[in-house]
Amino acid sequence: MEGVLRRELGTGALRRLGHSGGGCISHGESFATDHGRVFVKTNARPEARRMFDGEMASLTAILQTQTVKVPKPIKVIDVPEGGAMFVMEHLDMKSLNRHAEKLGTQLADLHLHNQKLQEKLKKNAGTTGKCAAITDVQFVEKFGFHTVTCCGYLPQVNDWQEDWVTFFTRQRIQPQMDMIEKDSGDREARELWAQLQLKIPSLCGDMEIVPALLHGDLWGGNVAEDDSGPIIFDPASFYGHSEYELAIAGMFGGFGGSFYSAYHNKIPKAPGFEKRLKLYQLFHYMNHWNHFGGGYRGSSINIMRNLVK
Repeated sequence: MEGVLRRELGTGALRRLGHSGGGCISHGESFATDHGRVFVKTNARPEARRMFDGEMASLTAILQTQTVKVPKPIKVIDVPEGGAMFVMEHLDMKSLNRHAEKLGTQLADLHLHNQKLQEKLKKNAGTTGKCAAITDVQFVEKFGFHTVTCCGYLPQVNDWQEDWVTFFTRQRIQPQMDMIEKDSGDREARELWAQLQLKIPSLCGDMEIVPALLHGDLWGGNVAEDDSGPIIFDPASFYGHSEYELAIAGMFGGFGGSFYSAYHNKIPKAPGFEKRLKLYQLFHYMNHWNHFGGGYRGSSINIMRNLVK
């Protein structure tokens, strides 16, 4: 592995720094190189390249908004023995603490970034030749992403859709339901989902949902801070409903009241927010069910029961 890293990074020096990390999906380790410190994630799965390509595209997209700090992605490298490595900037991170409020503000800025591009386009619509000069990042009018991203190791269907309900129903919950059906043939889950998908349009009502660039997997293990402020990492990005982001954030803790207050100061809760939050949490519980087994079945079933009442 180290020989491949030296060659691909064009470095003679490659010294392990003792900073290790990563979660239950990939292993991570920091190295000193001729060009500075890097953090390298490795995964031996056959689908590792697809997973890391999606993460690199996600970090790049977030970085381009200049709203919230992420590690700068450098390179995805195939490992000859199998799997892949993802090289990114090394950051000295510690647990989110004093910058929680700032993260709430910056996350809202990330979610509002595409909407602000839309507003600038409208404002400059009558001014010839001005629109292209506004920003390198273009307004995105559909829901989806330009490449596959993975939430955990499972790929997400990111094909572009005109409306959010169609995207969420067909490309978030339905693929999860298909995997559950294939693995366990869970009749109750199948019947509840058949009822719930008919109710999703009413849960979203007639609200206007402007596609927002999302981190996509923002739980407490994917946020941190350094002396300059908050950091988010391990994204599974796509353009979706901003409320979706808060679903997994509320499932496992790690975000204090100051975070939510700062966020909702910029993006207030819309009518029906609490029910939609449960709907969006359903994806993550089902995704955990498909990753880690039936321990997450009860939460998935309970959410569907409550929402179809």
